[in-house]
Amino acid sequence: MTRTILVNKEHKIKDNYINKINLITTSDIDNEEVQVEEETYQAYLELKEFLEKKNIYIGISSAYRTLDYQQQVYEEFKDKYGEEYASKTVAPVGTSEHHTGLAVDIGLIIDGKPLETNYDLMDNDHIFKEIHQYLHNFGFILRYPENKEHITGYPYEPWHLRYVGKFVANIIYQNNYTLEEYLTNYNGIVFINKKKNMTSFDVVNQVSKLFGIKRVGHTGTLDPLATGVLIIAIGQATKVVELLTATYKEYVAKVKLGLKTDTLDITGNVIATKDISNDINIKETLSTFKKTYLQQVPIYSAVKVNGKKLYEYARNNEEVTLPKKEVTIKEIELLDETKDSFTFRALVSKGCYIRSLIDDIGTSLNTYATMTELTRTKQGIVSIDQTNSMNDLKQENLTIYKIEDTLDYPIIEVDDFLEKLIRTGRPLDNTFQVTDKVIFKDKQSNLLGIYQVENDNLKVWKNFR
Repeated sequence: MTRTILVNKEHKIKDNYINKINLITTSDIDNEEVQVEEETYQAYLELKEFLEKKNIYIGISSAYRTLDYQQQVYEEFKDKYGEEYASKTVAPVGTSEHHTGLAVDIGLIIDGKPLETNYDLMDNDHIFKEIHQYLHNFGFILRYPENKEHITGYPYEPWHLRYVGKFVANIIYQNNYTLEEYLTNYNGIVFINKKKNMTSFDVVNQVSKLFGIKRVGHTGTLDPLATGVLIIAIGQATKVVELLTATYKEYVAKVKLGLKTDTLDITGNVIATKDISNDINIKETLSTFKKTYLQQVPIYSAVKVNGKKLYEYARNNEEVTLPKKEVTIKEIELLDETKDSFTFRALVSKGCYIRSLIDDIGTSLNTYATMTELTRTKQGIVSIDQTNSMNDLKQENLTIYKIEDTLDYPIIEVDDFLEKLIRTGRPLDNTFQVTDKVIFKDKQSNLLGIYQVENDNLKVWKNFR
């Protein structure tokens, strides 16, 4: 179940979602039967217990609604408050948050009696405002806040709470977002230390699930065998992935000599073996690879030839001419060696395959060489000691960076006039003496856009509306 599912006048709930909701049956504020999604209900009970310690008493006035019941609610509101009020406050069938089971309308209990009308509740808005400041600690957000009607489509409803989980609720609270704004505007970047036997896509999926945002991507694939730095961009941060894909990456690799596999690493099938000479000089040989050269792309890779990925040719036992790419080995050094293995560190350009580099080193040593372990220790300015572990991800305890925190460009806060120009993507005079790119923010430190120099002017590179 997706906690951040968006249901509003433009986004109807789907039947396949409704069928997967785990509902708990309980009693509402009037001791009548009501249903709530299981996790939402547990969070509600924790919130209720917390508020009682502050002498604030609440009860559920409405929660899960079937499509038929939503129509009934509309008719009741129309009879009680008039058609104009009902059309503004009650969602059409299929567009109500209450279909998710994640929405809970709470009522106030004053002097032991529940308040009966919305008007009575609004007269006690000061109590709701006190409640609102605690919601994120229990995984709830105020779904329809004040002054956001143009975004949510509904007027302020101090009683309408929505469960999104503590992690997302804290982000929404800190940024003063609505759910619509969070799903559309949020940008975040996290550095993950990928574990062995996971794909980069596995990590992306876990991050996407935690943030409840589909638009998530990484900035450089790591094979399942590899560990280390994986930069993940979330939401609008995916717009700048190419800037986060560093020119140089640092790796530490372990190598087995005398062995060749079809994948060029230890996970593949052994296709050849060869004796290792007693007089090989690994350190000297490594030093000869500090250069720029044409490196052959391994057949077990996602590089496409004639519209088909190379690993597809390999799996189908089809012959294909492997392409070559220019790569640069900026630094390379021997860290450790034994008779039939060694470990080295290398700083290489984007697109360099360490498996292929190791294979080439083996050829220079007049034997075979296969990668047994690989750790990406650095990508651009991000080193492995800055990363979050997979356990941090599991515990929802991540250090999150904004786009501007990860890019080495000047940041300029602009006035209202320039903000309007930037929001519409208008070119600007380069009065800021920018030499490459510049990040513009508004007076509230919201990211507006990234501009770049073009013909002595500044033109939009990416806009963040």
